[in-house]
Amino acid sequence: MSVQYTSSSGLEAESIAAKPRRPVMSAMLRGSVCRCPACGKGKLFKGYLTTVHACEACGEAMHHHRADDAPPYFTITIVGHIIVPGMLSVELLYHPELWVHLALWVPLTIFLSLGLLRPVKGALIGLQWALYMHGFDPEAEEDLPEPDPAGRLREE
Repeated sequence: MSVQYTSSSGLEAESIAAKPRRPVMSAMLRGSVCRCPACGKGKLFKGYLTTVHACEACGEAMHHHRADDAPPYFTITIVGHIIVPGMLSVELLYHPELWVHLALWVPLTIFLSLGLLRPVKGALIGLQWALYMHGFDPEAEEDLPEPDPAGRLREE
C-alpha cells in the first residue's frame, strides 16, 4: 500500500515510500510490561505513569507520545468487564449482605484499576510506536498542538 498526494493544481506528487513495518503485537506486549516498545530492554516509565524522555538502551524518544485519556477509558472498560459479571454471579449464587459486596468489590475495583492502568498505557504507547503515530515517525514534521486562534484576543 502506498499513499499518493495531489497538489492543489491537480498534479500528482511523488508517492510516499513505504516505511518498514514495525511489529504491532510485540510492541504492545513490550509496552504492557513497561519496557521500550522498540528494543524491549529500556524502562518505559520513570514514575507510576510518567514516561521517560528517551529509552536508556536504544535512545528511542518517548516524550512525544499522546496516550492522553485512552488508558483510563480502556482500564475502566476492562475492570468493568471483570467486576460486573463477578458481582452478578456472586449475588445470584450466594445472596450476600450488602456489606459483603462493598467489602469485596470496592477494593477489588480499586486494585484492578490501579494495577491495569500502567500496562494499558504502556501498550498504547507501544501501539503508537508501531504505527508511526505522533512523534514516532522520523520523517514526519514536528507534531505540535494547533495554536489557539483566540489567544490574541485574550491578551488584548
